[in-house]
Amino acid sequence: MRKIKTVGLFITVFGVFIFSSFGQEKIKTSKNSPNIIFILADDLGYGDISSYNENSKIQTPEIDKLASNGVMFTDAHTSSAVCTPTRYGILTGRYNWRSRLKKGVIQGYSKALIPQDRTTMAGLLKAHGYKTAGIGKWHLGWDWANMEAGIDAVDFSSKIKNGPTTLGFDYWFGFNGSLDMAPYVWVENDLPTMVPTKHTQNIGQEMWRKGLTSNDFEHEQVLPKITAKTVDYIKENANGKAPFFLYMPLPAPHTPVVPTDAFKGKSGLDNPYGDFVLMVDWVVGEVMKALEAQGIADNTLVVFTSDNGCSPTANFKQLASKDHNPSYVFRGHKADIFEGGHRVPFIVHWPAKVKSGKSDQLVCTTDFFATVTDALNVKIEDSIAEDSFSFLSALKVKSKATARQSIVHHSINGSFAYRKGDYKAVFCSDSGGWSFPKINTDEAKGLPKFQLYNLKSDIAEMNNLQNKEPELLEQYRNELAQIVLKGRSTEGTIQENDGEKRWAQLHWMSDKE
Repeated sequence: MRKIKTVGLFITVFGVFIFSSFGQEKIKTSKNSPNIIFILADDLGYGDISSYNENSKIQTPEIDKLASNGVMFTDAHTSSAVCTPTRYGILTGRYNWRSRLKKGVIQGYSKALIPQDRTTMAGLLKAHGYKTAGIGKWHLGWDWANMEAGIDAVDFSSKIKNGPTTLGFDYWFGFNGSLDMAPYVWVENDLPTMVPTKHTQNIGQEMWRKGLTSNDFEHEQVLPKITAKTVDYIKENANGKAPFFLYMPLPAPHTPVVPTDAFKGKSGLDNPYGDFVLMVDWVVGEVMKALEAQGIADNTLVVFTSDNGCSPTANFKQLASKDHNPSYVFRGHKADIFEGGHRVPFIVHWPAKVKSGKSDQLVCTTDFFATVTDALNVKIEDSIAEDSFSFLSALKVKSKATARQSIVHHSINGSFAYRKGDYKAVFCSDSGGWSFPKINTDEAKGLPKFQLYNLKSDIAEMNNLQNKEPELLEQYRNELAQIVLKGRSTEGTIQENDGEKRWAQLHWMSDKE
């Protein structure tokens, strides 16, 4: 793990004392140091939260309560429009396309994506005296035992390698891929809890791919089990000697859409997706109740967001018949380069330090990293969190950090977009994903090569200005090219991107190398 440099002897925001002796850091955390919980929903749309969508037909009282007592960001985005890449960005503070994964997502048997020498948020906090835990959906790969001999030869009785516990997490309980990706096996602290002996599968909105399943893994009970484990962790660590960081990546409302009996029909939308969203709301409520019961809610920093926009498996057409739009006023959905693919609800709740309100500050999920280090008054090396900007000032907490001024968007097929101010340049002719115009279709091939939208006057991205603003489009292309080539978007020394030096999705950059 890279060495982390600290500045200052007293950290005012987090109440952490740092002492240095001959270059060796000894950390002492006070009882006033806050706990940190990051709750990540899976495929939850911006418009699915009633506090974000005045026309929402799904009422989410627990998330709304979190928003009303915290800061509700209205211009927050994931670094990617799909699962794996966004998770990479959250934990590393780095744009996902700088990793070796240039498009798409990884699978349930995929090897570890994050290398051992990459500092993660968990690793940084652990180095500063925090207990660290992850409970839920990993989807960043790990190395199953005997995987080199093939999927059928995996040894589920042996420990995995290069998983969460090797990336800064003291404790891990969860599964490797999405809830629709085999193998369906719980792993606790590197060891599968049971050897899978059966194969299961399902279809429709409850779809999961056929694959090995252990007897203690029931798809319908995964969300409740993750919630129970989280509540137990809070109870066990609430008043310990060290504060804790808890990363809680949920598997919902991603497919399989499997609300429990208590939630079936509860949304009144005649669609299990709405019911599953209500289960996510319930999860947030359970976490907050646990914090309140332990008397630590005020001094716990809670972040709630989604990993991308809503998936079309939610059945947009059926939901529209009930006057509900998971993408709100935005174009597109999960996988797309359009706003519906990556603009997400983003709530920060910390009553002891942060007053409630709304913020239109441009935010990316990669920014969680820099915000924490800013609050800790920790200076990190140039090779860490290269695309993370602190949003501490938007929380009305004193900060000297420069707020984010621009952002790079990324779709499932690796297409790029660049946003700065009111304008967003899209460097493909299509959606970059699953909505119209789909990639490699005749409709897309007949459209202009690039797209340019003024989001202030055209939030639905319907009026392409690429012919009217060619100089601005070229300016944005140049700026994005430099961000790619420099290996960072923050100030600092030039860094290297991982994997191939030149990848197909950079065709738009041609003359910028």
